[in-house]
Amino acid sequence: MKLSVVTTLFKSAPYIEEFHRRISSEVKKITGDYEIIMVDDGSPDESLAIALKLVELDPKLRVIELSRNFGHHKAMMTGLENAGGEHVFLIDVDLEEPPELLNQFFDELQQRQYDVVYGYQQERKGGWFERVSGAIAWRLMNLMLPIRVPRNHSTVRLMTKTYTSALVSHKERKTAIGGLWVITGFRQHGIEFAKGTRRTKSYTLAGRFGMLLESITSFSETPLYGVFFLGLFILACSTLIAVYLTIVRIMGTVLEGWVSVMVSVWMLGGLGIFCIGVVGLYVSRIFIETKARPYTIVRNVHRQLHHSTVNQKTA
Repeated sequence: MKLSVVTTLFKSAPYIEEFHRRISSEVKKITGDYEIIMVDDGSPDESLAIALKLVELDPKLRVIELSRNFGHHKAMMTGLENAGGEHVFLIDVDLEEPPELLNQFFDELQQRQYDVVYGYQQERKGGWFERVSGAIAWRLMNLMLPIRVPRNHSTVRLMTKTYTSALVSHKERKTAIGGLWVITGFRQHGIEFAKGTRRTKSYTLAGRFGMLLESITSFSETPLYGVFFLGLFILACSTLIAVYLTIVRIMGTVLEGWVSVMVSVWMLGGLGIFCIGVVGLYVSRIFIETKARPYTIVRNVHRQLHHSTVNQKTA
């Protein structure tokens, strides 16, 4: 198979039909030997029903129905695992990323012999808070991670089969796919594009913060080293203060200041809880990984003429 298109569905009902029409038109400009894979990530709206209607009309379309919502990144990885094309085009279904990028990416990949061509925004979309918080999160990640994550990179990307196979070989149960894209390596090239704006956001502020924590704890040991050196610093400072107080006491000076003592106790107590929390995040990841639970669970795979029903199949 020449080309696979992979996308995920979650609260995507308003976009699916237009996306299917536009991406089908673009793929046919490259080859007639293709497939479109839509992964339903337990969407609570009519996304699955709309996709199944399209399956009846398009033999090139395959819908992978997950047993529940596993998350955007795991759904994408499931779609990539099931892609059989020599090239794989990954894109969000919400049309923020124009399907028409496919041909531009394909030409660039073919001419320059890249393994991955991905899209990025020159400036982040959204209000001032979203832009500022996004910039801070990006700088924080690149400060702590041993790899450099491209700024404002998007989901949309065209990949070779060799790269895709290497990408899906990562089997962490909790991870951030943005980091996996980078650490997989190969020859990657970014192309700037104008990203549209979705009427409703699938990621809340809490979700974005959680993704930041996932990214840092998935790929960086820096917070653990930070806790270690912070402990050394506090130990050194407390030792010096203890020596100073001992000398002052020997000289006969009476020390007062219970307020400062209480403030110190509260500060050190809070700092201790924070450090335990950081270590706890890493311990929780170890706990989850040792369970070796399936990455996702596929409830059904829908395709024209060959509707296969595979209940409780792990992916």
